[in-house]
Amino acid sequence: MEVINPATGERERTVEEHTESDVDDALERATAAYEEWRDRPIREREELLAAAGDVLRENKREYAETMTREMGKPISQAIAEVEKCAWVCDHYAEHGSAYLSADGHPSPPGSSVETVYDPLGPILAVMPWNFPFWQVFRFAAPHLTSGNVGLLKHASNVPGCAQAIEDVFRKAGYPEDVFQTLLISSDLVDDVIEDDRVKAATVTGSGPAGRAVASTAGDQLKKSVLELGGSDPFVVLDDADIEAAAETGAWARNQNGGQSCIAGKRFLVHTDVYDGFLEAFVDEVESLTVGDPTDGETDIGPQARADLMDELHAQVEASVAAGAELLTGGEPLDREGAFYPPTILADVPEGCPADSEETFGPVAAVYEIDDEDALVAKANDTEFGLGATIWTEDRERGRRLAREIDAGCVYVNQLVKSDPRVPFGGVGESGYGRELAREGMLEFVNRKTVWVE
Repeated sequence: MEVINPATGERERTVEEHTESDVDDALERATAAYEEWRDRPIREREELLAAAGDVLRENKREYAETMTREMGKPISQAIAEVEKCAWVCDHYAEHGSAYLSADGHPSPPGSSVETVYDPLGPILAVMPWNFPFWQVFRFAAPHLTSGNVGLLKHASNVPGCAQAIEDVFRKAGYPEDVFQTLLISSDLVDDVIEDDRVKAATVTGSGPAGRAVASTAGDQLKKSVLELGGSDPFVVLDDADIEAAAETGAWARNQNGGQSCIAGKRFLVHTDVYDGFLEAFVDEVESLTVGDPTDGETDIGPQARADLMDELHAQVEASVAAGAELLTGGEPLDREGAFYPPTILADVPEGCPADSEETFGPVAAVYEIDDEDALVAKANDTEFGLGATIWTEDRERGRRLAREIDAGCVYVNQLVKSDPRVPFGGVGESGYGRELAREGMLEFVNRKTVWVE
């Protein structure tokens, strides 16, 4: 695996991939580790998870710098990501026992019936590069605590992050092989899922990657959870706080270089406030600093890979050619590295790439729409269904419209985010299943009914 620094285009290092024999050995060790780990009292598993949170906080600068080198995340955002990982560890260390407590059911006199939650075994997690620590920890924190063991197949451009995460659990005192990194190509994923020793799989990534994992897991009758792409609507109603919506919208679209499934991507603005919002939105976007990701003042670093930047730019060019108006940005920066500026497209024609495809970078598509029903219809005019945002001063109106939008989560007067306290996931082409909260923790357990007469 070649690690290319996207800010410089230079090769940082080469990492040897694991062989098929290495993978077989890892699966054997994972199976053995599971037999002991599943019987550990959950309080001990919670204590180890709390220790992992401490390790993350103690080494956050080191881990953040690894992210920045490998995928270009601005250092301040990378540090915040490590801190968020520590938070999810704290959350399940505190609430894991309650989330897994047995649920009682009505039963005849003299009997008791309850549902208990038992782990499944080794779980494969196929994870992306855009949040290389957070995506892994929101899988590992709940599912290791429930008694499963983890096998991580991380994106090939962030092997250092994968190795660092494995080291977090080692430093925290986890038993050997409860969490392992598999440095393998995507070509070997099917073989791992098909192995009888692997009991389930989860993937965060592209639609094709999700379909491939779901197909293989389904053929093997194994549980899978998919968190895939998004084209989240950012709806601004006629009674919205325009300045707040523009400020939050600029960040919702451009944090992490715009490389986020839950970024606000399609900005659907009521005619009555369109001009005011657009002016404020352009000002906010143009105020963001693009530059060296190791500089704490940088808001937007490089795109993670040069080829991804090229794909993004092709989407912008095709959208402009179809009639979209380019208001700012729209050209790769003339400097070393894969730098693309924050870009805004207005009057976006139906069916062009900015309208119908996921733009995985700092490109916002803005629409002027003249009534509430049409805003909701446009919000739902997508194959994706991950998240959505509604801006209105009338909270009851926001709550009502949230029920009309087809998405896994809708935030009113707030950007979409994944939070350990609430379930996270999508519908449609955005995948299925849930992560986080109790619902996420129960995805990879056997919900066993125990009837005692």
